[in-house]
Amino acid sequence: MTLQIGFLLFPQVQQLDLTGPYDVLASLPDVKVHLIWKDLMPVAASTGLVLKPTTTFDDCPALDVICVPGGSGVGPLMEDEQTLAFIKTQAVNARYVTSVCTGALVLGAAGLLKGKRATTHWAYHELLGPLGAIPVKDRVVRDGNLLTGGGITAGIDFALTLAAELFDKDTAQLVQLQLEYAPAPPFESGSPESAPQSVLAEAHRRTAPSLQQRTLITERAAANLGL
Repeated sequence: MTLQIGFLLFPQVQQLDLTGPYDVLASLPDVKVHLIWKDLMPVAASTGLVLKPTTTFDDCPALDVICVPGGSGVGPLMEDEQTLAFIKTQAVNARYVTSVCTGALVLGAAGLLKGKRATTHWAYHELLGPLGAIPVKDRVVRDGNLLTGGGITAGIDFALTLAAELFDKDTAQLVQLQLEYAPAPPFESGSPESAPQSVLAEAHRRTAPSLQQRTLITERAAANLGL
């Protein structure tokens, strides 16, 4: 039976959060991948790439996998009752409930992280706890049928992990080879632990406004969840 995999698509999504794991999962045999939003109008990602939904909340089939990517648009999603209701409804019967990057905060706002181990982008990791999650600083974290990936490029690692769960390790490794996914970055600055202090300080400066905004949203979401 064809696996139904759905990615939430929304204004100001981080496109690599979505397109990285999309390429991995769409390369698997006998899968149907959906890009889901409220309507079928094109959506601009945070860096301007225009993406088009393939189905709506109302028309989306029951999903085996639901994935919520992150991006600068997650703040409004955390308080969007229509979106949260859709995620919660799909999560009831999904084999896997998943996220990449700050998409985890949306799952948290939907009440799906309570008592669950989870991860997200390093800059917003502190917001997991208030949403009831058990924060874990790993690139991919599994707790039951919940799989969460860390920041942005971790979406590829997450998707390969999920591919092995859905099929087997050989299938996942074949996709990895086809995509020539063999990271060899030119700099060792891909994490707060390895980045130069000056680079880390600048990164904190740039994320401070969004962290402040999302902290307030997280506090409201936590209150709504009775946390």
